[in-house]
Amino acid sequence: MPITVKALQKTGPDAPFEVREIERRDPRASDVVIDIEAAGICHSDIHTIRQEWGEVTYPLAVGHEIAGVVSAVGEGVTRFQVGDRVGVGCMVNSCGECEQCEAGEEQACLRGMVGTYAATDVDGSVTQGGYSQKVTVDERFVLRIPDGLELDEAAPLLCAGITSYSPLARWGVTEGDKVAVVGLGGLGHMGVQLAAAMGAEVTVLSRSLKKEEMARELGAERLLATSEEGFFDAHAGQFDLILNTVSAAIPLDDYLGLLKPHGVLACVGAPPEPLPVQMFSLIMGGKVLTGSNIGGIAETQEMLDFCAEHGLGARIERIGIDDVDGAYERVVDGDVLFRFVIDTSTFEDAEPVG
Repeated sequence: MPITVKALQKTGPDAPFEVREIERRDPRASDVVIDIEAAGICHSDIHTIRQEWGEVTYPLAVGHEIAGVVSAVGEGVTRFQVGDRVGVGCMVNSCGECEQCEAGEEQACLRGMVGTYAATDVDGSVTQGGYSQKVTVDERFVLRIPDGLELDEAAPLLCAGITSYSPLARWGVTEGDKVAVVGLGGLGHMGVQLAAAMGAEVTVLSRSLKKEEMARELGAERLLATSEEGFFDAHAGQFDLILNTVSAAIPLDDYLGLLKPHGVLACVGAPPEPLPVQMFSLIMGGKVLTGSNIGGIAETQEMLDFCAEHGLGARIERIGIDDVDGAYERVVDGDVLFRFVIDTSTFEDAEPVG
């Protein structure tokens, strides 16, 4: 029998969130049922449920930064047991057979990975995300949260953490490297902590100096204001890698000029408009302009273990289910340090509509 739980859903892009009842599947042989304790709010949630990235099917619950405790397992599950502390990120299934899946790059599944929300699952249903009491997920897409991480601080790591970690790891950031992080939001604040823990000398690039104290607290050596006159000339050729976490348009040629020869500009933000680049900005100095999108399951587990080893977690503001509409407006306005996390225990006393 399906499991009936409460969830926060919207019935349209401009509708407020409502507490509604949804069904989670009874666990199949390879499934894990998770009692969700914390659900992070990612800007992707906002873009998706407001149909800023395309049409979706309503009613819809979003949320792909999920942390909780295993409450039931299918008869074939071997990796988890009841009581384990676990998480779920941006995907809940993939074919498991293609070249990319076999390489541990499930996010690049050639048949298309199944997103945690607003995607068509293998049974034809629309996936519903983590703004809810429970979720049922195939064990291949469940992550183990180390004891050293609090669940609410770990939840944003399942998206913001791996999104920042993957390009740093892929391009081999190590002791003594000079790394710049563009933006100090949900992604950027994780990028700073992770790069510093890898031994890099970290600089935050921001439009102003107002977050300088926070940047240093997170592990940055300095914060530079890109709005200062002559900034790009003054700091040309200084960095081995630049992690661009903002979703706004930036002058790519100017930022490529900040790199040393063979340096890397890795973009994880997604501005809505195309950004031009002059090929000579890449050719002169043999520089790399690349993008990155989360990581595979093995790399995500590696990131969680790295964070636990180094005492890293997301800086969060805890909210209840009644606060989510307001939190969305604050995220859009940049008024959060640095991630809202929903305390799902606040579902207990809520009456579902209908």
